Amino acid sequence: MERDHSGLLVDADKRVTMFSGKGGVGKTTCAGATALHFAQQGERTLVLSTDPTPSLSDIFEVTSKEKPAKVTENLYLVELGMNEVKEKWDKKFGRDVYEVFSAVVSIEYPEFVDFITSILPGLREEFMVDYIKELTRSGTYERVVWDTAPLGQTMDLLHTPGLIREHLKPAPRIYSRLRLGRRRRRPIMDIIKRWEKLSNEDIDFLRTEVDYVMVTIPEALAAQQLEGVFKEAEEQDFRFKHLVVNNVITKADSTFLEAKRAQQQGYLTSLHEKYESMGIVELPLFPHEIKGEDKLELIGKSLFNTRETL
Repeated sequence: MERDHSGLLVDADKRVTMFSGKGGVGKTTCAGATALHFAQQGERTLVLSTDPTPSLSDIFEVTSKEKPAKVTENLYLVELGMNEVKEKWDKKFGRDVYEVFSAVVSIEYPEFVDFITSILPGLREEFMVDYIKELTRSGTYERVVWDTAPLGQTMDLLHTPGLIREHLKPAPRIYSRLRLGRRRRRPIMDIIKRWEKLSNEDIDFLRTEVDYVMVTIPEALAAQQLEGVFKEAEEQDFRFKHLVVNNVITKADSTFLEAKRAQQQGYLTSLHEKYESMGIVELPLFPHEIKGEDKLELIGKSLFNTRETL
């Protein structure tokens, strides 16, 4: 079966490109290569990671602790963690909510922030999205390339709308039962309304301003997981328009590689048939570790189908 070998065609109208996939499939490498490609096209680009165990700095061999760190001309890198989430919470709602909470529970503010960001489902993801949304809309960068955590965070993002609604639903009832004066109770209800507004804006941002790319490999488990993810994404009105299949063996010069290549071909055919409506890009298996700008540039040339310049 002859397959199309066109390159990745990201949506020019969407400044955020998000890469998702199970651990170890190469999504961070693809995100890094895409960001470098945009930067080399003259677009001021930020590549960021929300993976709890990020590796962007490693593949770019960046040692700077600045946030963001300058990688090369037009390219900047930042790895976001819980500190940014807590800063967001503090800026938006933290002190106001703490004032009410501390009226009935004796707790210091730092412990309160740790507590609230750990128990409320979806809060980490919501404020991470809000951080990226504001960063994108600030106009500081023409392109933002987002490397997410292994699949789990993508699923959390898909669940976030429902989770936010669930943990906001009982809030008015809870606060109305607290022994608070009218002056204090009114501000907390205003906070809840602001939070609902923020949540709706963030969900709209995810659905309308982010271009989604799924990364996988031609193996059984990785391919099987895609169907469930795509189905759930569609139910939540999220659309993955691109699928990158990484580590494809294109040349086999040994019995071992020939057997692996034959096995991969079956999965590749299945993926192309099942997801024919998506833009599918096959990335070859490289014989070397992908680290540093030169290696990432090679990935980018394959990813965007400019291999004739190799």
